[in-house]
Amino acid sequence: MMGIELPFLSAIVARLANPEINLGAYGGVVFPLSLLIEAPIIMLLTASTKLTRDLDSYRKLWKFTIVSGGSLSALHLLVAITPMFDFIAGNLLGVKGDVLESSRLGMIIMTPWTFAIAHRRFNQGILIRFGQSKAVGWGTLVRLAADAIVLFTCFGLAPALKSNSIGIIAATAAVSAGVLAEAAYAAWRVRPIVRNILPNIKSTEPPITRKSFLSFYIPLALSPLLGLAAQPVLTAGISRMPSPMESLAILPAVNGFTFLFRSVSLAFLEVVVALIERPGGYQALKRFAWQAAIIVFGIQIAIVATPLAGIWFGNVIGLNPTLENLATTTVWAAITLAATGFGSSFCQGLLVHSRKTRSITESVALCFIVIICGLIIGAKGDWITGVIFALLVYALGQATQFGWLYFRSRSDRKTHCKAN
Repeated sequence: MMGIELPFLSAIVARLANPEINLGAYGGVVFPLSLLIEAPIIMLLTASTKLTRDLDSYRKLWKFTIVSGGSLSALHLLVAITPMFDFIAGNLLGVKGDVLESSRLGMIIMTPWTFAIAHRRFNQGILIRFGQSKAVGWGTLVRLAADAIVLFTCFGLAPALKSNSIGIIAATAAVSAGVLAEAAYAAWRVRPIVRNILPNIKSTEPPITRKSFLSFYIPLALSPLLGLAAQPVLTAGISRMPSPMESLAILPAVNGFTFLFRSVSLAFLEVVVALIERPGGYQALKRFAWQAAIIVFGIQIAIVATPLAGIWFGNVIGLNPTLENLATTTVWAAITLAATGFGSSFCQGLLVHSRKTRSITESVALCFIVIICGLIIGAKGDWITGVIFALLVYALGQATQFGWLYFRSRSDRKTHCKAN
């Protein structure tokens, strides 16, 4: 369901004033930078699913959530309102002019994002661990409803406001409102567990200490930090390759299409962590991973190889004919991401279960190195349109990450095969 958010947002912004500038600002600067700042708390969902086993562990993880989420939100605001933003977005990412100014406004509006994400993911992990994963799905519906209310309100007010920045305002206000609403819903749904279940659980495992938690969580947190650092790096590379404005403008639309399918594979990580201990869990999860990868890959082929891709990017998303043609070509470069995502999530789940989180960091580091090297090569020559080259490099990096995870999880796979 979360995969619907970005295409929905892109479709509205594409129909407001200055769509190329506002889509480029959101997809090329605001969203990647916001993701990078929140990266250290993204794995709170996995950590909460694995470690929240009694009231004591809940309290310790909750304290970490508040401190880390609050600190990172303060960092987000500091970046948005100080010259740091000009240095990062202007000098490092190479963004200029109206896109830079729209990005600055968007970053300020996105300030609540990180704290809300930390709060939401911590509580969602508890819901998953205690068998209430349906509540996570309902939370996504709450988030989409909040998105829709803000987006349609901005769309309705746009003719009266006559603002060239209405697109970036609509996008960032909707996303901020959505995560705040979802965080509030998750907090409400987790209250009965905290009040009635956790106090009655006597865990047989040793209590969580600061040292044990950090040794588990730091390598886990470094993984999305390195992985999401690739997003602004892609923006920097695209800005230095052919057709930078058009490339940044279609980036949210292409990312939104691929995330419709990738979101399922990304969510599979927590499913593996939660179910791998159950009898027959390994074989069932393994079978689901490769079957889902084949199905998702086939569905994407059926769309991008037919006129359906043009209908999606032109009629649904609302891109003009030039951007529509570029998007339908570009999406081929990212077509393997969802399939390799299932394999990566399966292997990561095994490694998290055995607390070998360092191996996950190694895999993301290799992915990051491949992306950096590829973008340096792309920026040196007048190859192909920037967004196509960048996503080809990104897909290669993701495949490298899966290969390393598969290699590092070989002993865990053998252990589970014997046990099953």
